[in-house]
Amino acid sequence: MNGNIALIAALPGELKPLVNHKTARGWRLCPAPPGVKLWEYRHADGCWIAVCAGMGADRATVAFNAAERHASIDAVCSVGWAGSLDERFRPGDVVSASLVVDAQTGERYRVAHWVEGMPILISTNAVAGASEKARLAATYGAGIVDMEAATVARLARAKDIPLYVMKAISDAVDARLPDFSGFMNSAGQLRMPGFLAHVAVRPPMWGSLLRLGRHSSKAAENLAESLYDWLDERGYSRKG
Repeated sequence: MNGNIALIAALPGELKPLVNHKTARGWRLCPAPPGVKLWEYRHADGCWIAVCAGMGADRATVAFNAAERHASIDAVCSVGWAGSLDERFRPGDVVSASLVVDAQTGERYRVAHWVEGMPILISTNAVAGASEKARLAATYGAGIVDMEAATVARLARAKDIPLYVMKAISDAVDARLPDFSGFMNSAGQLRMPGFLAHVAVRPPMWGSLLRLGRHSSKAAENLAESLYDWLDERGYSRKG
C-alpha cells in the first residue's frame, strides 16, 4: 500500500510480531513521547508507522497524535486484539470490520474498504466479559469488540483520513475474563504487581489467563502476517 500508513494499536505485544518479523528487517524504534512506542519502516513509496500508547480511548488519541507528529498520514488502520462476540470468530482469527460503533456515543464509522460479510466492531470503555459480550451482540449486532477503534475512527474522520480496521481475536465469545478495570493505570497499562497479587489467590482464574496468553500470542502473529499481506502486496519488504 502506497503512502504513509499509520497502524494504531494499544499494546507493544500487538505490534512486536510485526516489527520483529524475520522477513522485514527495516523497522526502527523512533523517539516518542513518554508512554508511547513508535516504530517506522521506510520504503520507496512512503513509510509505515506502528504506534501504541496503552488501552482505551484517551491513549488511542495519544497514539494517533504521535503518529501524526511523526509524519503526514495518508491512511490509518486500527489494529490489535479484539474479543469475539460471535462464534464464527475464534481465537487467532484476523478479522476486518465493515463498521465501527462507539458504545458510549452511538456514533458509527464506515471503513474505507467495505466487503460484505465483515462484522460490526463495537468499542467500549472496558474489557468486556461474557455477559457484556452477549449484551453488546444483542444490542448492536456486533461481531467483535475492542476499546480503541472508535476513537481512531473519529480522529480519522475529523482529518479526512481513510480508515481501515484489522483485528486479531484474543478471546472467544464465551471466554471468562477477570475484571481488569481496577488494575489499569492512567497510561492505559495493566498494573502487573497488583493484578498478579489479585490473581495469585484466585486459582479459578489461572486457566482462563493461560488460555488468553496463548491465544493473544498466536493472534498477534497472525495479525502480523495479515498486515504484511495488506501493506506489502508486491513483497518488497520480504527480502530477508
